[in-house]
Amino acid sequence: MNWQGWAEIALTLGLAVGLGWPIGVYMSRVWNGERTWLDPVLRPVERGFYALCGIDPGRSQGWFAYAAALLAFNAVGFAALYAILRLQGLLPLNPQGFGALSEHLAFNTAVSFVTNTNWQSYGGETTMSHLSQMAGLTVQNFLSAATGAAVAAALARAFVANRGEGLGNFWADMTRTTLWVLLPLSVVVAIAFIALGVPQTLDGAVMATTLEGGQQKISLYATASQLAIKQLGINGGGIFSVNSAHPFEGPTPLANLLAAVSINVLGWAAFFAFGRSALARKDVRALVAAAFILLSTGAAALYWTETQPAPALVAAGVDASVNMEGKEVRFGAPASAVWAAATTGASNGSVNSMHASYMPLGGAVELFFMQLGEILPGGIGTGLASMVVMALLAVFVAGLMVGRTPEYLGKKIEAREIKFAMLLVLVLPLSMLGFAAVAAILPQALKGLLNAGPHGLSEILYAYTSATANNGSAFAGLAANAPWWNTTLGLAMLLGRFPGIVAVLAIAGSLAAKPKLAPTAGAMPTDSGQFIGLLIGVILILGGLQFFPALALGPIVEHFQALQALGAR
Repeated sequence: MNWQGWAEIALTLGLAVGLGWPIGVYMSRVWNGERTWLDPVLRPVERGFYALCGIDPGRSQGWFAYAAALLAFNAVGFAALYAILRLQGLLPLNPQGFGALSEHLAFNTAVSFVTNTNWQSYGGETTMSHLSQMAGLTVQNFLSAATGAAVAAALARAFVANRGEGLGNFWADMTRTTLWVLLPLSVVVAIAFIALGVPQTLDGAVMATTLEGGQQKISLYATASQLAIKQLGINGGGIFSVNSAHPFEGPTPLANLLAAVSINVLGWAAFFAFGRSALARKDVRALVAAAFILLSTGAAALYWTETQPAPALVAAGVDASVNMEGKEVRFGAPASAVWAAATTGASNGSVNSMHASYMPLGGAVELFFMQLGEILPGGIGTGLASMVVMALLAVFVAGLMVGRTPEYLGKKIEAREIKFAMLLVLVLPLSMLGFAAVAAILPQALKGLLNAGPHGLSEILYAYTSATANNGSAFAGLAANAPWWNTTLGLAMLLGRFPGIVAVLAIAGSLAAKPKLAPTAGAMPTDSGQFIGLLIGVILILGGLQFFPALALGPIVEHFQALQALGAR
């Protein structure tokens, strides 16, 4: 550890939050239909979409209609992507001549990209055609991100409504987020990546001569444009099997920094957009502070664990003060640690190092971040929505302790909201731990493990945690391209995505119907340091109590096993 490493971590996390604030203000203007500098170009395009699809953007929908539109839209997206993957061998833009994906792999991949998970049971450069990458996967990178942003926009309207009935129009929220936010930012970031050396081509591959004089075929894609939305949309699915550890995605330290900042920037922007739209800027700064404290603490823990000598190497007398296994030697441990924290704190899942190669306690931090529900800052909109649910639980707990009716942002929090909040909270351990428990004793599932013992359990737990949290990263070693894993991981992704979204929209519908209350002296301030501490406590207790036993059997046991190497020296 050194000051340069700490400075790099602080710069990466600080830039994401700092850039998120002005982008969030802009995003709020887009949600609210206010005028922006892109209006002269994009308003005619927007009107054309509405006319073509028969949509009235001014027609506000109740929470049930909003949720039904969201689910129907994503169901159609799943069917379209599944068809592209199953027909890949017959479709154009396939210079590599790749055939169709199997039924279970196509199901897993279609669910993965529709749910913003981007889990990949395949090697991108050896499986996907240009058409599948661009017209299939990349399109869903935009649409799944816009879906999450729409949820946050609807939730913000619920807090400003005074006995209102509608949450806005899903189709308008989707269209505006895609046209005004995701597309322009992706173009700018893609151009920046191209300038930094990331390839952008439709060529299938090039032949290179190796140092030994042999010939190697290197796959090429339109990498820069897909890398931009992969990170900005907090998607994480990579064109290449090693994801952002591939030199085409990180050709220089500056390109690596841009990609790392892009992971979180729109997640933080959704927080600030919610604060402006819900007229709760101070309260949202408290949410940002709580999330940032947890994220930076986890990043610091990862930096510490990965700059300690590996016990097995110490026992062997090898000089290795930093654990560089599975990491990019050009960037070092700090860049890997902050990326790992950012990607597991968000629902991104891209990696520039191999998480299975981290020290056991480092892997525990990555697991724990995802088990918190992807709220640091999580996905675009969905992370903010989950954090608001945690805030509702925090004020509810505080209300019980002092005997007052809990309130948040001028709305009374009652039994209906808490019931839906608990649905969102309980579905995570049900899926993560339930599927993992079955897989841990099923011979068919155990065939996919590379390792036995605690690390093998961590591989299982990480897979279902990543899928349910809609993250998409993986512990390398699990052979997941098999019917059991593809099917159950796909189901876990669905459980982690849509029940929670429906629960949040139901909460929004309930809050919108309530009167907007003026602040009173008896209301608990939700912009104070005391509330930040209470919120962090609720988050940690929910995560710790539910998942600590599983973590104790996996990475924590593995940590003590690793230390035994020192005692045996």
